[in-house]
Amino acid sequence: MANFCVILAAAGKSSRFNDAHFKKPFAILGGKAIWLHSAELFLKRSDVKQLILVIASEDREEFTEKFGANVAIHGIDVVIGGAERSDSVQNAIDQVRDEIDIIAIHDAARPCIDDSLVDRVFSAAIEHDIAVPTVAVHSTLKRSVDGKFVDQTVDRSNLYLSQTPQVFSRSLIEQLFATRGDFQPTDEAQLAEQQGHSVAMVDGSRLNIKITTQADLKLAAIFLQAMPTPKFDAPIHPFKDGSLWR
Repeated sequence: MANFCVILAAAGKSSRFNDAHFKKPFAILGGKAIWLHSAELFLKRSDVKQLILVIASEDREEFTEKFGANVAIHGIDVVIGGAERSDSVQNAIDQVRDEIDIIAIHDAARPCIDDSLVDRVFSAAIEHDIAVPTVAVHSTLKRSVDGKFVDQTVDRSNLYLSQTPQVFSRSLIEQLFATRGDFQPTDEAQLAEQQGHSVAMVDGSRLNIKITTQADLKLAAIFLQAMPTPKFDAPIHPFKDGSLWR
């Protein structure tokens, strides 16, 4: 069995979330912080041997105060992020343990994942060295230069929305980051594309939304009600009934 490390990216600025109290990974969803939803799913998997959470330096003190028990109980490694997402992911890759074979990067603000999606993308990564979940674009696409008037309708044929977790063999992702230079990709798979590697696609989920706005948070609350509850023998969230980060 391959040994997986999951990197949860939670070091962003959350500028579009518009919450005076929370950055989006730490906002409350279903009684606990958003990042804990995906963390607890990965933590219960026998193939996940390491979980790394990347946070911003300015969040370190408050995060430790509120979530230090979670981190200690479940052996989560916390890494401080960099100026850009790729810098944050690089910092996490540098802390991956020796026994890890495959590295997955997941947005901490995507709490609505389930084991079947993870099974698909993990299996595809073992076979192809890199795999990402995707969903086909169904809506009509418009392009606008000024954001006020439509310039053209874009053909949606063969277009897909990329999701996370994006999963790589360790050797491949270490190579990609070692040779990226100053390039700042919008996701990790773009590094592979830029360097000529084939990226395997697996069926994603339309429930696997990335929370960006307050409206997304409300949708995620609805989606979670339709999903199976992850099972875990130990308490995941000692502060469940508390008011986090308020």
